[in-house]
Amino acid sequence: MSVLVTGAAGFIGFHVARHLLEKTMSVIGFDNVNDYYDIELKEARLDVLRTYSKFKFVRSELHNKDSVNQVFKTYHPDIVINLAAQAGVRFSLTNPYAYVESNIVGFLNILEACRHNKVKHLIFASSSSVYGGNTQVPFSETDDTEHPVSFYGVSKKSNELMAHSYAYQYGLPVTGLRFFTVYGPWGRPDMAYFKFVRSILAEKVIRVFNYGNHVRDLTYIDDIVEVILRIIDLPPANAMVPYYIYNVGNSAPVTLVNMIEILEEELGKTAKKELFSMQTGDMVATWADTNSLRERINFSPSTPVNLGLREFVHWYLDFYK
Repeated sequence: MSVLVTGAAGFIGFHVARHLLEKTMSVIGFDNVNDYYDIELKEARLDVLRTYSKFKFVRSELHNKDSVNQVFKTYHPDIVINLAAQAGVRFSLTNPYAYVESNIVGFLNILEACRHNKVKHLIFASSSSVYGGNTQVPFSETDDTEHPVSFYGVSKKSNELMAHSYAYQYGLPVTGLRFFTVYGPWGRPDMAYFKFVRSILAEKVIRVFNYGNHVRDLTYIDDIVEVILRIIDLPPANAMVPYYIYNVGNSAPVTLVNMIEILEEELGKTAKKELFSMQTGDMVATWADTNSLRERINFSPSTPVNLGLREFVHWYLDFYK
């Protein structure tokens, strides 16, 4: 079985691709390796993937329709895992066109290619950002998602609607996964926990928004990978609309203050903090109801945050020496 993993140089895409390769599957990685964050980190991930003989890599833009179509024509993937996207909530406030190109036009190209090439199952990354200003927690898949508070959330909600349309019109089996604050080794430098570790080690002041009262459902990367591996062979079987959407979160949210305390303990250093009010586009709290996911695959994320952050700190200290 061959699997196309878009965003293979990214955090989640790298981990998914590596685990698939360890199971001796053929993996085609697709990524533009942009400079949204450290390109050297992305290249280091690709160097790991290139050690596997069944890994092929295509460096191109998802919004380049001809390039996407050529990948399908050349490699004929059975499964597509679309993890490529322009990430980041605050970046979407100043660079909305990047989200249209990658997250909307790019995803349309994937949908069209999957439709015309009879892909057995399309799995795509959505986000807890679709819940926007919802205040009732935990978030359920049946909750309102019509009021996202960031353009990034808008792009992810658009993906869900687009995917449902293709499932309905063309019978394309599609599963969407609403990820909740994914973290762990090889993570993204733009994420809070990554920035905090870097600043604490450098004895620099860390900026803590909403006075540290943000609540986040931190989900460890290995749990995310396990969900995807279990769901690959379970395409939606609904005769009318073969489309499912699931929350993928740890269901054990912590505050930013709690996160910082754990990192201080692991690093043996005290953080220098500067407190600020809420930022535009931020959600106060995220918390996943994962009952539907557990019923489907008999698994849901559960790695304790202190253990997950410990693994990240160990990786960080080793990778950055």
